[in-house]
Amino acid sequence: MISQAPYGTWPSPIDARTVAAHDGRPEFLGSVGEELWWTEPRPEEGGRRALMRCTADGQPATSVLPAPWNVRNRVIEYGGLPWAGAPRPQGGPLVVFTHFADERLYAFEPEAPDAEPRPLTPLSDARDAGLRWCDPVVLPERGEVWCVLEEFIGEAPTELRRMLAAVPLDGSAAGDRTRVRELTGDGDRFVTGPRLAPAGDRAAWLAWNHPAMPWDGTRVMTARISDDGTLGTPHAVAGGPEESVAQVEFAHDGSLVVATDASGWWNLARVDVEAAEAADAAEPGRGPTLPRVPLCPREEEFAGASWKIGQRWFAPLPGGLVAALHGRGAQRLGVLDPRTGELVDTAGPWTEWAASLAVVDSRVVGIAASPRTSYEIVELDTRTGHTVVLAARHEDHVDPAYYPEPQIRTFTGPDGRDIHAHLYPPHHPDRTAPEGELPPYVVWVHGGPTSRSPLVLDLEIAYFTSRGIGVAEVDYGGSTGYGRQYRNRLREQWGVVDVEDCAAVARTLAAEGTADPARLAIRGGSAGGWTSAASLTSPLAEGVYACATISYPILDLAGWATGETHDFESQYLESLVGSLAKVPGRYRERSPVNAAQRVAAPFVLLQGLDDVICPPVQCDRFLKEVKGRGVPHAYLAFEGEGHGFRRADTIVRAVEAELSLYSQTFGLAREDVPQLELRP
Repeated sequence: MISQAPYGTWPSPIDARTVAAHDGRPEFLGSVGEELWWTEPRPEEGGRRALMRCTADGQPATSVLPAPWNVRNRVIEYGGLPWAGAPRPQGGPLVVFTHFADERLYAFEPEAPDAEPRPLTPLSDARDAGLRWCDPVVLPERGEVWCVLEEFIGEAPTELRRMLAAVPLDGSAAGDRTRVRELTGDGDRFVTGPRLAPAGDRAAWLAWNHPAMPWDGTRVMTARISDDGTLGTPHAVAGGPEESVAQVEFAHDGSLVVATDASGWWNLARVDVEAAEAADAAEPGRGPTLPRVPLCPREEEFAGASWKIGQRWFAPLPGGLVAALHGRGAQRLGVLDPRTGELVDTAGPWTEWAASLAVVDSRVVGIAASPRTSYEIVELDTRTGHTVVLAARHEDHVDPAYYPEPQIRTFTGPDGRDIHAHLYPPHHPDRTAPEGELPPYVVWVHGGPTSRSPLVLDLEIAYFTSRGIGVAEVDYGGSTGYGRQYRNRLREQWGVVDVEDCAAVARTLAAEGTADPARLAIRGGSAGGWTSAASLTSPLAEGVYACATISYPILDLAGWATGETHDFESQYLESLVGSLAKVPGRYRERSPVNAAQRVAAPFVLLQGLDDVICPPVQCDRFLKEVKGRGVPHAYLAFEGEGHGFRRADTIVRAVEAELSLYSQTFGLAREDVPQLELRP
């Protein structure tokens, strides 16, 4: 029976513990022979990543390593592909992986008599220094693992070098750094792991340098592999300063396939490696000049932003077909015939596929979700078109009647520009609001900022919508998924376009009668935390929001640009804001820490104390400026948490604190969460 109750006061079976228990998703899927391996989150085990194995005999997937093994790494701080494997000649897989606690590379043979991980690389002196590894390729025939090596050579987070390296599989480098072979020099600031041609005679990888981010401009590098395992002269065969190549792979016929945004969209293309290498050798330094052959030209994205090294948006199949993710906004899985350009989409309910594809013969396996299902391991048989869920199968831990029913919207922003968003209205199976009442809404701002919000089931969103609080996820200008032109809107406009676009969505929701204009909030983490804080301090969003939840944010641009973040993003502001040397006033004017006097709305600030990307010192600085101004606020700092919360207890505290903020600010009668103490 449906009964009436004010928005925001509805009861819900989705509590914070349920949200925490299902935070995160499977990641880094790959194949070892006919087996599938991947990592899964364990919030209840301190946030570790478990290594999962799904054998070819149809048995349920199992975790192969107990706690405290944590299959993750900190290369570029966001991490990269943490494992790889190959079949052993004597049977069973040989897997190598990185362990987060010590950043070492380990070998593991689960079928061996002494099935214990053994270290392959030296133990670093400190967790924040020394050696880190990612994006490995196991080469048993060479007795090596080829991968990315990140080596710190000084105390500052930017004092480091990166290169391709070969690590012996016999463990001889575990106590001797000199046994690691450096395959390339360290002339490029960033590199991805090598992709080897089927014949084993050539390697390809991506490289880029400051101040570019990988979605700005990258180069495809190739080099011949000699019999002794050394690399010949590297050649740039694709990419450039204004061309982002997000992924490179050799097809089974030896041709090179890339995902490039040369057309303005990340599309797939084939590169003539022989001709491109010859052209680069004839005019070194000129950069790639030969055209790429497009495989399926469309105004859609076949790749995305490379926030982690080793993501895979497409995968060649043995018969010549290519499995490819593609779309505008959300990405779905299709199978491309490069000869005809025909692209056939996968059948099934999944509307979003993660950048993690594996191929086993004619089968493609990925990680997929929908607005009604969480991320699952899904297999497509390209011969029959049949799909099946192999592992991590979605389960309804609460009645799905409480799940939100999203709407895909395009709003109009300043200058008539489009703003893409997902709207999640309040939804409850047996509650409705009194006639004439408008619901509160929270604008959710994704991180990045060069990223986007996936349209999938998120129990944290359902936590709020099932209580009668609407959510609007905004893919503001600068987000991925809508072409390079849309992405470039944020160039030198961070703190302007993102703030304007989020405010435009909020104002439109209020003006059209969808949301209560007096009960609008904004929330976000990382770059989303920046936009949330900037929205409280910028005249561009003045008076729009009644409160804000700000998580692990950037608050001081000048500090962030001068040593208060990690190497990967240390020059990101060159494109987002402009040169600090040329426009220092812009850094001062846009930073929330310098405009704290404009803060009038209550807020909660959530921060991990181990965060090296957005360090807590920025929160301390901001709170010092806010103190004594009479603005109710709370600061929750979490020991042992870094950039993004992984531990179940932390997630519970953060979710409940956010709801308490809204309850107090919006005048909601709730007794199911601890009251957050807001102090002026």
